[in-house]
Amino acid sequence: VQLQASGGGSVQPGGSLRLSCVGSGFPSDYFGIGWFRQAPGKEREGVACISSSDGETWYVDSVQGRFTISRDRVKNTVFLEMNGLKPEDTALYYCAMRPGFCVRGGTSSMYDYWGQGTQVTVSS
Repeated sequence: VQLQASGGGSVQPGGSLRLSCVGSGFPSDYFGIGWFRQAPGKEREGVACISSSDGETWYVDSVQGRFTISRDRVKNTVFLEMNGLKPEDTALYYCAMRPGFCVRGGTSSMYDYWGQGTQVTVSS
């Protein structure tokens, strides 16, 4: 399994970014893709996840209404559309895959495969 995350960058508060996670080599059609983030000095936290089978999604409260996770099954790609970005969203963002489905509030230990991080910086 390989995951490739991209799309990070630097934006001003209120700005938008779209992260992409392209996957390959999945052993099954049933899996969950999660986006996590880690800011300096803080623990890695789950931001959102989506199930491949039915598209069920979950968001951490702090991004609810601002971030949208979606999938393109043909392109094996999961997107994280981030709007209304705030300085506290600054972090290294990772995508990860787990067999089965998205787990609401799932921790990083529940995910088996990880992509490299993509940096998101929100500052004025």
